[in-house]
Amino acid sequence: MNMQPKHSADATTVEEGLAIQEEQSKFDSKAATDVAMQNTLLTPRFYTTDFDELDAIDVSSVREDWDHLIDQMESDPNKGHFKKNEDWDHVDWDNMEPKLKKEFIDFLISSCTAEFSGCVLYKEMKRRGSNSDITQLFQLMARDEARHAGFINDALREAGVAVNLGFLTQKKKYTYFRPKFIYYATYLSEKIGYARYITIFRHLEANPQHRFHPIFKWFEEWCNDEFSHGEAFALLMKTDPKLTSGVNVWWIKFFLTAVYATMYVRDHQRPAFHEALGVDPDWYAHEVFTKTSVLTKQIFPITLDIENPRWQAGLVKLQKANADLARAKQDSGLGAMLRQVSAQARAATAFAGLFFIPAKRHQVPASTRMEPAY
Repeated sequence: MNMQPKHSADATTVEEGLAIQEEQSKFDSKAATDVAMQNTLLTPRFYTTDFDELDAIDVSSVREDWDHLIDQMESDPNKGHFKKNEDWDHVDWDNMEPKLKKEFIDFLISSCTAEFSGCVLYKEMKRRGSNSDITQLFQLMARDEARHAGFINDALREAGVAVNLGFLTQKKKYTYFRPKFIYYATYLSEKIGYARYITIFRHLEANPQHRFHPIFKWFEEWCNDEFSHGEAFALLMKTDPKLTSGVNVWWIKFFLTAVYATMYVRDHQRPAFHEALGVDPDWYAHEVFTKTSVLTKQIFPITLDIENPRWQAGLVKLQKANADLARAKQDSGLGAMLRQVSAQARAATAFAGLFFIPAKRHQVPASTRMEPAY
């Protein structure tokens, strides 16, 4: 008799994982789902693309690395991992400091939405495609992302909220990106996700007194999934050298700048969260950017000059403009409108200043494949 797994962590396919979460969604809250539904420059988006172009990819030029990666993902080292066990400490949500509670819930909802965004995109490619190499990869990545999103929702339910993932799939606005932009954005999302999670994990490993929630104990295995997904997109880009040369290097620089800047601004919106972790957001950002830059050297021919004095100064200007814009949007009237326009202009100028810092060039290695390095 074929028994349905009871937890998304044990599901072997994305379909099983989503069916379990659909059953749980009847208990999920409208408030958390409303937050996840937001579409701003700083919130995770849902994407769609030209699936026929993706389906036409020929991986024969990277076959050796490809088969090694697929074998590793098929072995499913994290099956059963993403669920609560005896290491899951009790969380006193009722007595958590209110600002920390608000920022942490926001962090969890944002993380859940981002993970599920990947799941939706990957599952759709698997559904539409006929290329066995590509559909197999996207099925495996969708499986992982469904587990991650379900695990975060488990943590949210303890706080009395959760995201209705099925509702998001049907109702959240989708943004169309050409496949190459999907490669750049998703590759960077996966690699910077790895760098973020492993930096927090190693910090809390050395400073367990700052581990205010048990979910951080799961970050090592979690970020290793992110790492593998990033490697997959590196291999997809490797199949077409034009994607990482010529005018596309400018697109790579744009996405690097946008992803780094968005992370910096978003993290500075959560001061209580980072204080509770015992992490200075500026230090954390530099650590994550440094790790991500090392990783992306495997496929991108440039890295951003994050040591340039203009880099940190530009990030600070961008963050201040964003904070001023948020405050102006809370007011009404002509004065508030003028402040919004001024803040938007300053943000655009700050971003342009970051983008036009000369990048560092290097020789890309013959093989993109790496093992988790930190």
